[in-house]
Amino acid sequence: MSNTSPEASRVLYTEKLWPSASTWIWPVIIAITAGVAVAPINAILGWSVGVAFLIALVVIFIVRVPAIEITESTISAGRASIERKYIGEVTGYRGEEAFKQRGQKLHGLAYMVLRGYLDGVVKMEVTDERDTTPYWLVSTRRPEEFAAALSGVMYEFTEEGKLESEEREQAHEANEE
Repeated sequence: MSNTSPEASRVLYTEKLWPSASTWIWPVIIAITAGVAVAPINAILGWSVGVAFLIALVVIFIVRVPAIEITESTISAGRASIERKYIGEVTGYRGEEAFKQRGQKLHGLAYMVLRGYLDGVVKMEVTDERDTTPYWLVSTRRPEEFAAALSGVMYEFTEEGKLESEEREQAHEANEE
């Protein structure tokens, strides 16, 4: 018998990070390449290898799709899971700031579930002093909903985000003059 309450298992947010439509072209290209490579030996074998590669790659793409799930007590992203009590500040990002979070502002010890075909990311601070991971950075199609499920905010509503927005506006006005 489980000793978790129904409240603890209630799902607050869930998302699967399916590949974008343009990503699915790669299994087709690889399968065609494999088939063409074998075709000079035997045309039927070339077709068979191409189809086998395509099926195998599509299965791999489907099986490897990471899932995000937030419940009352835990957060799961990809293969990792953490208790919510160890999550501190949560901030969602889009656009240029999301790009910076995935690149120049990225900490080398952060846990990452990143997908290049998704613009949004959510950064979750880890407050467990036994854990050397400073934060989790997770790609998402819906950073607003993801952050809200953890009582977080989007970057543009933080003090730093408001300041940066004002600086950008001032620079833009100065350039227009």
